[in-house]
Amino acid sequence: MRAAARFAYAVCAAAVLAACGSSDAADPSAVPPGITSPPRAEQPAGCPGTGAALQVLGSGGPIAEADRAGTSYLLWIDGEPRLLIDAGAGSFLRYAQAGGKLATLDAIVLTHLHADHAGDLAGILNSGGFEGRSKPLFVAGPDAAPRFPGMETFITRLLGKDAGAFAYNGGYTDGTENKPALAVQEITTAQGTGAPAGLDVSNDFSVMAHPVHHGVVPALGYVIDVAGKSIVITGDQSAQSERFLNDLTGSKPAILIAHHVINGDDGQPRGLHRTPEQIGALAGALEPGRLVLSHNMERSLNPITASLEAIGRAYSGPVSVAFDLDCYAL
Repeated sequence: MRAAARFAYAVCAAAVLAACGSSDAADPSAVPPGITSPPRAEQPAGCPGTGAALQVLGSGGPIAEADRAGTSYLLWIDGEPRLLIDAGAGSFLRYAQAGGKLATLDAIVLTHLHADHAGDLAGILNSGGFEGRSKPLFVAGPDAAPRFPGMETFITRLLGKDAGAFAYNGGYTDGTENKPALAVQEITTAQGTGAPAGLDVSNDFSVMAHPVHHGVVPALGYVIDVAGKSIVITGDQSAQSERFLNDLTGSKPAILIAHHVINGDDGQPRGLHRTPEQIGALAGALEPGRLVLSHNMERSLNPITASLEAIGRAYSGPVSVAFDLDCYAL
């Protein structure tokens, strides 16, 4: 009986491994159920070794679905990763697949402190602790609100030597134990009405943090200027992000990364996110060269045809749906 059981187990395991090894299971760009050919920009074999590019590490949301990691982006310049924006749950693996290295990063910036945007920061820092970096690393994020720590407190609770969740990596708080010190900047958000803040992170590119409205959650969007072009990342924001819209109207970024979390049906959390029609209005005002829909969920992708029609009422430029590891060269 035991031999028969072992044989049955081996057959079952082989079947499972074969299924796991199929291209559909391994391919992060596999089309989610119910979606028919969402628009996608032609993708290079990898991010280019020269010039600037933004890579989507994680294109998903807070629910584990459709082979998508939590939200995360990586700015490449001349073949080196230089800026990490968000580190959502699951992005640690995509960061490794992309070739991310803490050693060459100028900064890590977070849009807000939800797990699907910050859940893998500890893992990425833990990995970077083996790289021998000594130069301080700039880290930025939003200020505090009830039930949401500010960025400085978040780092202390995560890595503090005395009582941090991962106190063994406490060298990041003071530059000891073969870890680079984290230079933390906390940005006032005022529920999306705060003033934009310039971040002094690099001579090769600039970063401006723009407060946005995301319900009660302190939250930011970012504008990155590099090589004479700009990238706008909306972060999670509702249509109440009026200052963001007013400050960036007519800015004509090369790429607008908009977080496409909800559809246009009733009952969606509009106090937290823009509907597709509202994303279209934002894109129409900013006039990007390309609109990229990221932070996707099945609830937003299933009605993609209707969503694209809604976006198209105010924006007539090219639209792409992001998949994990997609790369957009500037």
